[in-house]
Amino acid sequence: MATRKRRTIKEVSAQYEKRIYDLEQLLDISRSFNSALEGAQLLESIVFSCMAQMHVTDAGIFVLDLINSENFTLETRQSNAEFGSKNKYVIPFTDPIIAVLTEESHPVTLEYLLAKCPDTNVADILKSLNPTLIIPLIQKNHINGILFLGERFIFDPDSDGSYTDYEKDLIQNIASLAAIAINNTMMIERSSTDMMTQLKLKYFFFNVLTEKLYQAMTEKLPLSVIMFDIDFFKHFNDTYGHECGDYVLKEVAKLIKTNLRGEDLASRYGGEEFTVLLNNTDKEDAMMVAERIRTSIESRDFVFNDIKMKVTISSGVAVFNHETNPVLNSAKLVNQADQGLYMSKHNGRNRVTYAPPSLVKDTDE
Repeated sequence: MATRKRRTIKEVSAQYEKRIYDLEQLLDISRSFNSALEGAQLLESIVFSCMAQMHVTDAGIFVLDLINSENFTLETRQSNAEFGSKNKYVIPFTDPIIAVLTEESHPVTLEYLLAKCPDTNVADILKSLNPTLIIPLIQKNHINGILFLGERFIFDPDSDGSYTDYEKDLIQNIASLAAIAINNTMMIERSSTDMMTQLKLKYFFFNVLTEKLYQAMTEKLPLSVIMFDIDFFKHFNDTYGHECGDYVLKEVAKLIKTNLRGEDLASRYGGEEFTVLLNNTDKEDAMMVAERIRTSIESRDFVFNDIKMKVTISSGVAVFNHETNPVLNSAKLVNQADQGLYMSKHNGRNRVTYAPPSLVKDTDE
């Protein structure tokens, strides 16, 4: 009797220790989510946290589109399995799956979800992900994401790998934290994004540039800024109307983003001007990127209302270097790139010009 009692006390003590540990983990997870202000970084943090807590080999998140809010797209997935473009993994907001997940608001299995939604059009997409659990991310009765967990590691040979009620409650708590963090990040993204081109706004560009420039100064790394301007942009508005001008802006923005790394930052600086921040990039590589963007736009056939048009851009490049160009603020570096852009226009347009430091007087003087 005494032995059984000691065993029971020991088991209860172990359960409490586990719960305390999990609460501490939730606190750490919350801090991690709240410190990740960039969307991609946040989603990766959510996925890795869930994989670690639930011991799964595969996990991912569908997130509601930032601009039109019409679809959920698979933005982040960590898996050993091969899978195609994330654009193939899209769930329309109008699919009955979304309504059921919003109503249920707790983790469900794929089998349960498909049984509740026999008319869904995304059954094949969900089946291809082979989820063991699907969790809606809900903030204030609004679903802003869908988390799925894949195959589990089995540590207990007697276990079938199913989730206990306690584990479901734990992942639900993580999902609640994730939904809040995603909502906050989406608000920041919307307030810092140009809705037409989906590039960052000027103020956001300067905030990031100031931060990265300080980092480059401290670590003695190169950093480059490119400024672009669409040649004779007024011609498109005056000849074909402002809808055509908007079309050109959107397509140019897409081509700029296509030619950048994920870590680079592009912004709509104003009107038909764009800026790009290339972190840890020297003059040679910055000129190469600027030229690649220029040629991709020049070689593209722009077609608006069956009218084929040619578009070109002029560019200026400025490079921070702690020895040859130790600029003291972000405004001066952008001003240098702007002077390079001016030289490109002055010399015939449709070209890239490097702006040497001697072009611009130090704005700190």
